[in-house]
Amino acid sequence: MAVPVALTIAGSDSSGGAGIQADLKTFAALGVYGASVITALTAQNTSGVTAIHDVPADFIAAQIDAVFSDLDVAAVKIGMLGNAAAVGAVAAGLDRHRPRNVVLDPVLVASTGADLLRANALDALRSLLSRADVITPNLFEAATLLEAPLARDEDAMRAQAQKLLAFGAGAVLIKGGHDGGPDSVDLLVEADGCARFTAPRIATKNTHGTGCTLAAAVAAGLAKGLSLNAAVREAKAYVSAAIAAADRVKVGAGNGPVHHFHKWW
Repeated sequence: MAVPVALTIAGSDSSGGAGIQADLKTFAALGVYGASVITALTAQNTSGVTAIHDVPADFIAAQIDAVFSDLDVAAVKIGMLGNAAAVGAVAAGLDRHRPRNVVLDPVLVASTGADLLRANALDALRSLLSRADVITPNLFEAATLLEAPLARDEDAMRAQAQKLLAFGAGAVLIKGGHDGGPDSVDLLVEADGCARFTAPRIATKNTHGTGCTLAAAVAAGLAKGLSLNAAVREAKAYVSAAIAAADRVKVGAGNGPVHHFHKWW
């Protein structure tokens, strides 16, 4: 049986809740074979990030070439890149291999507040947006990429997403999970329209890795042949259930992970 393959290009979270580890768990939970390219190593736990070790750009390139030379990659999810050299290596790798279904999560900071992208790499990251079929910024990431104030309502979210489209991305999934209100609202904005996805806001501190997980779930859906709209809908439902079940997983003393395997454990 041919299994769809998704590749995550991201940083490693030593506590297992975000980054490469969250992506691979998400792929597995959604029936997709996961491959990985590691861009950075982080020393972190549920309370914070204590150190970051960048993977050299030439080794990032070697990982990318090794995967694409052998695996039939149906979707790519890009997360933490860390620095401009890593962004450049990933951009060149995408140009060499021309993968389909590229999901870019423009990771800037960890949920605990640590910077995960150097400030001087922002322009490089902006240039990468044109290589993505969909980007998945949260409100802070969208505002930072645009050098604009934080969006405070759905009209502002939609306007910022439309401005991000101008960088060349195929679509923008702007996430309102960090906003207030009883519902978590995400907007999928494309050149020809906007779709709205909502879920009840869940009261829990255990939301570590939520953004990584959502982007990985979208990539998994695309790898299985779903349309973008359907992939986002299924990803939103999966992540919402993983957050709702997060308190069943007692991991760490800080902000614990979502429950990636809530359907099976």
